[in-house]
Amino acid sequence: MKIICIGRNYAKHIEELANEKPESPVVFLKPDSAILPKKMPFFIPAFSDDIHYEVEVLVKINKVGKHISSKFAHKYYDEIGLGLDFTARDVQAKCKEKGLPWEKAKAFDGSAVIGEFYPKEDFNLENITFQLHKNEEVVQDGNTESMLWEIDELISYVSEYFTLKKGDVIFTGTPAGVGRIVENDVLTGVIDGKEAFHIKIK
Repeated sequence: MKIICIGRNYAKHIEELANEKPESPVVFLKPDSAILPKKMPFFIPAFSDDIHYEVEVLVKINKVGKHISSKFAHKYYDEIGLGLDFTARDVQAKCKEKGLPWEKAKAFDGSAVIGEFYPKEDFNLENITFQLHKNEEVVQDGNTESMLWEIDELISYVSEYFTLKKGDVIFTGTPAGVGRIVENDVLTGVIDGKEAFHIKIK
């Protein structure tokens, strides 16, 4: 499986990082080795002292598709989840300065937290509320109604470039409120009132 991530899909997050609003979705990949094993803590890597959390709604693809029309995209997934895209912000800044790819900052081991998945019928896809709690304080509070590109539009766009396969996971972008983690932090993700993950930082 592959992990397909969307950047800059929430206007306020674009503003907080002083990025330019894109004309089309920003897409990058994480390998399957980026997945943090279930019930394992996240260990801050030695190569960064500025790891940021980014909570995101996830979509799990359930069949093979290529050049998928937006109006048929709903047939290619039946589960919605919540996860974290950990980002080495200091490494990313250096890559951006030199015009280099972001993989070292975004795709390192353990950088993808994939929480619980739930049937998509449990949600109003255009109005999913989700939060990230850090040490029991809400630090990110998002709603899919604020997406620049909705889930079906993202699936259609991504499938122009990559064949989607069963088990692939799409990270749909993060809202405002991203920030740095430190040792002993505890991160909890909640989607429409359901706890999707609980991660300790080491």
